[in-house]
Amino acid sequence: MFGLFKKKSDIEKLQKQYQKLTKEAHQLSSVDRKKGDAKLAEAEEVAKKIDALRK
Repeated sequence: MFGLFKKKSDIEKLQKQYQKLTKEAHQLSSVDRKKGDAKLAEAEEVAKKIDALRK
């Protein structure tokens, strides 16, 4: 209950963004492969940022 007003850390925000991008990439891959690959590339950039913050 007290965690209700807790702010998210930068890593948590980036993880949520990564999950969103991978989900969109998966959906786009069945319709337009190029757009799906582009979204996946964006997700990989976010993953690199997450790794950099953890170090």
